[in-house]
Amino acid sequence: MSRCMIVTLLASMLVGGHVNASDSAVGRDDAVPGFSPQAASTQLKTEEALFDLLDAKSTARHFRYLTEEPHQAGSERNRRLAEYTRDRFLEYGLEDVQLLEYEVLLPFPVEVKVWMLEPVAYQASLQEDGYEVDKDSWSSDVGPVYLGMSASGDVTADVIYANSGNPADYDWLLSQGIDPKGKIAIVRYSMPYSYRGFKAWEAQKRGVKALLIYSDPAEDGYRKGEVFPNGPWGPESHIQRGAITYAFIVPGDPLTPGRPSIEGETRIKEDEATSIPNIIAVPMSWRDAKPILENLGGPVAPHSWQGGLPFTYHTGAGPAKVRVKVEMDDGRRSIQVVTGTIRGSEEPEKLVILGNHRDAWVYGAVDPSSGSATLLETARVLGELARSGHRPRRTLVLASWDAEEWHLTGSTEWGEHFADELGKNAIAYLNVDSSTSGPDLAVSAVASLNPLLESVARDVIDPNTRRNLFETWRRRTEADPRQSSPARLVDNDLGSGSDYTVFLNFLGTPIASLSFDGPYGVYHSQYDNFYWMTHFGDPGFRYMTAMVEVWGRLALRLANAEIYPFDYSGYATTVQAFLDSLTDIPDVEQKLDLTVASNAVEAWRQEAARLQLLVSQTLDKNPPTSPDRFSELNQILLRVERQFLHPEGIPGRPWFKHLLYAPRYTYAAMSLPGVREAAEAQDWELASQQLELLIERFERVAELMRQAQTLVPAE
Repeated sequence: MSRCMIVTLLASMLVGGHVNASDSAVGRDDAVPGFSPQAASTQLKTEEALFDLLDAKSTARHFRYLTEEPHQAGSERNRRLAEYTRDRFLEYGLEDVQLLEYEVLLPFPVEVKVWMLEPVAYQASLQEDGYEVDKDSWSSDVGPVYLGMSASGDVTADVIYANSGNPADYDWLLSQGIDPKGKIAIVRYSMPYSYRGFKAWEAQKRGVKALLIYSDPAEDGYRKGEVFPNGPWGPESHIQRGAITYAFIVPGDPLTPGRPSIEGETRIKEDEATSIPNIIAVPMSWRDAKPILENLGGPVAPHSWQGGLPFTYHTGAGPAKVRVKVEMDDGRRSIQVVTGTIRGSEEPEKLVILGNHRDAWVYGAVDPSSGSATLLETARVLGELARSGHRPRRTLVLASWDAEEWHLTGSTEWGEHFADELGKNAIAYLNVDSSTSGPDLAVSAVASLNPLLESVARDVIDPNTRRNLFETWRRRTEADPRQSSPARLVDNDLGSGSDYTVFLNFLGTPIASLSFDGPYGVYHSQYDNFYWMTHFGDPGFRYMTAMVEVWGRLALRLANAEIYPFDYSGYATTVQAFLDSLTDIPDVEQKLDLTVASNAVEAWRQEAARLQLLVSQTLDKNPPTSPDRFSELNQILLRVERQFLHPEGIPGRPWFKHLLYAPRYTYAAMSLPGVREAAEAQDWELASQQLELLIERFERVAELMRQAQTLVPAE
């Protein structure tokens, strides 16, 4: 049954379901930004053909193979999965299929141990339990538990409990006379959330000898609900692995910052690498952490620091004394990036890139194998479309990254490797990391893509609600008490932590990142496996397969649009909100004059609105055209995001070149990073300089909008 028939049928079946002939996206020309009416009709027929090719059983076969064994970066199994991906790309008719290798610093553990010496003797197991119902939980191949890029060493010291290990937590301890210097700190993964590498960074700055990071049941365990294997939350022995690299300073291989790790490139020494930690760190389950926490004295921890374990948390120091020993091999290892293309029929040099990382800490059912299965199924469907005559105008690039879990390495090396070509020709990068842990659509993107993303969601049926996905998404978002009013569907506050980072922050490419989310308490543990997914995350593989449709439609619209469907007026409105948020920083309104910047953004918005009106009128009144007719206009539109790249980068972090976006050291989003970081540090001279840079870029973009208006063909 075609999608059009399904939507019509649903219209008659759903009472008050908000799906009817008038608001269904199918057949609505205004739901396809960048297309004339006739071209929109052709595009929707192509997307109907895509829908007809979807096959949850095929998705499931890929997923089962991907999750059969652990496959961390640098392992033989992950190499075999790279070869499997390459072979599937070839089988599905993708062109220019490549398996590229990069040699990168990727230390593996030799020994990881934690003992409590006082007041009672105890050795942490650093292992996860097996469960009879789940054969994968008994595997002997999961390897030792460790944190990637931990320093090697053997230390003994009194323990302090430092909540989440954020700066304010250590400041509070100091206010109570508890000096973290020379201690071993035990911290929680969340409360509030911060990237584990930031916890290591802060602990290192404070003189902490070693860092223990554990998962408290208040965040992802029994305080949330039923635990594995009876529910989606983490059991007592689950351990969150991960890397602690300072990728917020520079991502990718620490020894080749800003350059690809290929033969002939100079590598710096490890002691010169700013992203390599100098602190010992180990992840733990709450079961292993409990004896240490129970044996801490000192002040009672603040109420907000109290966790889910059945006792009162104290801060120490001592009397718990712990020994931590970590030995890493400091090895370099080969990682593999697999790419394949569906060459465009009319503008083959222009690229729409779809990417997912392949490496996992263990089985990686959610992270990333749900996305990897989705990528393979997307390759099959798009390959079949091309063979059946639906070849896109512009080239689609499908990419399977490696070593994302280690400081976003594969995508970063590839982006640095092909920076010149991508800087000229990349239209957008569409990221799917963990495609599925539940039914709730979550989208992050640059604001210029918001209308396009919403238009795609209108054309996909939610597997559970049977409404169009946009309607389900809207209802859930508006019901969220944390949302502002009006609710924003697409999150335009972009941090880091996934493979879009190199495309946005280094190359200036518009990005979107897509997932279906749900209750998920087994992140980076061995329980993130086939059993978990088929019982809790996505039984029947319906949402993984729905993501194929979302991803495929989005890519095809960007590849086939007559005029690139970027909403630069809406983008300017979002940037004005970024400017307004600067006033939350103390003294900003007294020290910085934001009026000129706001006026520049308003000029950008007005010029963009005029352009979009001209484009809409032109597309509505003209038949489909060859890309040549709009090629100059599209070239101007493609330059906008690149205007926000600054060659010198943001102060202190030159790799991050985008003036609108950068991650905080926690990986959280930070808009207008140059101005914001300087203002938060009360460095008003630097903040003023960074604001001037922004104003200059806003004026450039407004001028581009004016130039683009002259290129819209007259009626």
